[in-house]
Amino acid sequence: MPRPPSFRRSQVAIAALFCFLGFQYGTWVSRMPALKTHLGLSTAEVGLLLLAPGIGATVSFPLVARLMKQLGSRRLSTVSAFALVLILAALSVAPNFAVAAVVLFLDGIAIACLNVAMNAQGAALEARYERNTMAKLHAVFSGGTFASALLASAVTAIDGRLPVHFAIAGVLLLGLLLVSWTGTLPADAPAADAPAADTPAADTPAASTPAPKKARRWALPSLMVLWLCVAMVFGELTEGAMNDWSALYLRDVAHAATELTPLGIATVSAMMVLARLFADGWRARWGDKRVVLVGTVLAAVGLGGALLLGGWVPALIGFACVGLGMAAVTPCIYVAAARLGPDALALVAATGTAGLLVGPPVIGFVAGASSLVWGMTVVVAAIVLIFLSITQVSFAAPDSPAAPSHDAPDEPGAPTAPGDSPAGAPTAQETPAPTGI
Repeated sequence: MPRPPSFRRSQVAIAALFCFLGFQYGTWVSRMPALKTHLGLSTAEVGLLLLAPGIGATVSFPLVARLMKQLGSRRLSTVSAFALVLILAALSVAPNFAVAAVVLFLDGIAIACLNVAMNAQGAALEARYERNTMAKLHAVFSGGTFASALLASAVTAIDGRLPVHFAIAGVLLLGLLLVSWTGTLPADAPAADAPAADTPAADTPAASTPAPKKARRWALPSLMVLWLCVAMVFGELTEGAMNDWSALYLRDVAHAATELTPLGIATVSAMMVLARLFADGWRARWGDKRVVLVGTVLAAVGLGGALLLGGWVPALIGFACVGLGMAAVTPCIYVAAARLGPDALALVAATGTAGLLVGPPVIGFVAGASSLVWGMTVVVAAIVLIFLSITQVSFAAPDSPAAPSHDAPDEPGAPTAPGDSPAGAPTAQETPAPTGI
């Protein structure tokens, strides 16, 4: 059999998928003003257009779960990524609002598919090599979004036409897709209630012909999955709201100078990327649950204090607390969901994508009915709900994954000390076998 890819090769390949999704999403979002002008949209129509991908992601759960079972995360990531390139091209030539809305609805479905597939790959990578890496992968997603904004700025300065910009972006996206294909894993991580294997599934011939299972009907999600869904939807809502409303808060509420308003999203993004580069080490030392709980407290207190104090300096400090505190939240939730199986991961990811895409318009509706301060207060409430939800979730013990250091094995199947378990794998003492999804 061909030798399985090394940890570094797979990490780079899976990181390319995360970068792909961030870059594709950031490409069309950064050109919304141009799309508004091109399609002749009103502000209300722009709001409705932004809801289209959220609706697509929300209704995609049954399809994503089915495709994960039929195709597996490797093939689904390739198919959905290629679809996203085509969708970007279609959006650039959409002639009217109705066509653009349909295209973005399909974009939401494809985003949900890739989101589930790439996070399943990340969870499988942690389990296979017993090393934490999910937070770093999510940092690459943020980097992809940032890179798309830089490309949009550069292309707009030279040639502002949407087809030109999106064609260049499409070529770069196809390059990332090619990189991802060279090292993605052929098998997903097993569900938490599956028996642990001594060697990775992909290393044995039996992996390609799993033992037949009794067909079972779809069951209602377990309580743990529902708590993870609540935490994920509000976690993604928080990230989306900070990206979309931080600059307006600085300008309209904190009365910051015009040149300071871009620092809102820059502060959140920079702190989030920086924290995610170190968060895998925090997870190995203190455990996912403690990292998430402490992070949500920091984010809620920081943003709540900024809203109470007012002014642009407290606002930037509060935004930094949100970026730092929320950095590890969604990566840890994805790992916990992947341990419960592909159905659970698909449901949690679908609710998270919906929160990311639908959350910002909801904040806008609240701000329009009252003020942006109350809109941002909704974000604080969302963070508190994440904290309460996570208290009900069981995570793997902090000492179960191998420490993410240079001493960790670079090949799967390396011997470990008695009692060790793969990164993100459940322990008998802490995690009961799930029911339903």
